Amino acid sequence: MIPTRNPSAIRARAAAHRQMAMSALHADSSLSTRLRRYNAHMAIARDLEAQGVTHGQR
Repeated sequence: MIPTRNPSAIRARAAAHRQMAMSALHADSSLSTRLRRYNAHMAIARDLEAQGVTHGQR
């Protein structure tokens, strides 16, 4: 992953992962698969937001 210093890009990527997480919950998959995908995308979104906070980009 290429680090970015653009705060709006970090927020946009975090928002995209939150949307993917919500989409995962509504997918036509087993419950365990939906939950695993949801948790993976939310973890990425949280990491991106934390990266933005540590770089003072909020």
